[in-house]
Amino acid sequence: MSTPTPATSAPPQVEKRTIDHIPEDERHGKGRDLFTVWFGSNIMLLTIITGALSTTVFGLPLWAGVIAVLVGNIVGGVVMALHAAQGPQMGVPQMLQTRAQFGSYGSLLVVVLVVFMYLGFFASNAVLGGKALAKVSGMPVNLSTFLIGCVSVVATMVGYKLIHGLAAFLSVVAGGALIVAFIWMVWVNGLPEHTFHSDGFSVAGFMATVSVAALWQIAYAPYVSDYTRYMPKDTGVRAAFWATYAGCVLGSTLPMLLGALVGAALPNSDTLDGMGTLTQGVTTGVFIVFAVGVAATNSMDLYCGSLSTITIGQNIFPGWQAGAVSRAITAVILFGIAMIPALFSADDFLANYANFLALLLCVLIPWTAVNLVDYYVLRHGEYDIPSLFERDGGVYGTFNWIAIACYFLGIAIQIPFLSTTIFTGFAAEAIDGVDISWLVGLAVICPLYYVLMRSKFQNIGDPVPELA
Repeated sequence: MSTPTPATSAPPQVEKRTIDHIPEDERHGKGRDLFTVWFGSNIMLLTIITGALSTTVFGLPLWAGVIAVLVGNIVGGVVMALHAAQGPQMGVPQMLQTRAQFGSYGSLLVVVLVVFMYLGFFASNAVLGGKALAKVSGMPVNLSTFLIGCVSVVATMVGYKLIHGLAAFLSVVAGGALIVAFIWMVWVNGLPEHTFHSDGFSVAGFMATVSVAALWQIAYAPYVSDYTRYMPKDTGVRAAFWATYAGCVLGSTLPMLLGALVGAALPNSDTLDGMGTLTQGVTTGVFIVFAVGVAATNSMDLYCGSLSTITIGQNIFPGWQAGAVSRAITAVILFGIAMIPALFSADDFLANYANFLALLLCVLIPWTAVNLVDYYVLRHGEYDIPSLFERDGGVYGTFNWIAIACYFLGIAIQIPFLSTTIFTGFAAEAIDGVDISWLVGLAVICPLYYVLMRSKFQNIGDPVPELA
């Protein structure tokens, strides 16, 4: 990955590649370059809102919210960063690589769901960015939301290098705005006396916050390797893992803690209004920076959503050689789709967002379990890249029914343990509404997929490559 582009150098050129394999002679960058991609892109309003759920929706005291946010990010970050380490080794987008586990057509199930995930996050980001920009500019919220989305579309059209440059820029600017916000809230304007109360702790609220924070990390799993696939193959698993882990966990945890603080201080206020009150004096500057951060982060969602959509299209039309124009057209179409919920669900945003996160975790966990076991335990990163582009899946076939069965079982086994505002499973009710669904999903599917896949190799008389 490239280092930040100096201001005097030429602007980034439009990226020509989409889902095709990145040749060795086009690889560049160091593992440490990944830090800024994930640190800068996470310092934004949606991350702050996610942290605020701990002390508003889940009702935790500040001390418990802080601990839960830390635990969730630290644990979830491990799962996320293990996916990032796959990019330099394979040189292809994460969702294309999913064909190796699920088969060329079987993978469509997961890829389609992931596209909806990108659209959901894009819409959520756009709502918050639009509200923030409207507060400081006086423009209508819908117009502000649309303009922020347009910036994201342009960045997606240019591609990889520009997105990286924006994230590097935000590492400095948004990081500075975050520090200013903390200082203004705590030491300049001061916090209400009740901010540090100790009432309201519940195990259910604590685990819900842990789950939300962990999901924030795990939600990046379907596309972290999209931003490592240009790196040299000799980058190594450790370098890619730790740079991504440190950037994403630190960049997520700090704004989430800010959100938890705002929620504890003004639990009955809209989080954006509360932050505006607590940062009075620097509100305009802070909100503008965070609104720009939304546009940059949404460009990442739109970029990876475009790659995943192109992956679906290439399944249907295997001869399609998608390039920059295809990515641009796809980005515009996805932008139009995402604008629908962004413009019509803003009023019920917080409740809708919390439920969206809980359901998203349910469908992502079995995929991440299958992918990580297959990559690290079964095949040790050794894949036949040309087969990933074959309509019949090459050596991986069209459907891997073991992976598909494990995926659906993983969803089904989590449902009794789900605890949301719209549904609570019987197992969650039995433990006072504590949501441990994602832990159950990982604990069951990881060993099950390993055992079944190993048996498959042995039953057909082939060598077991993972054990050779």
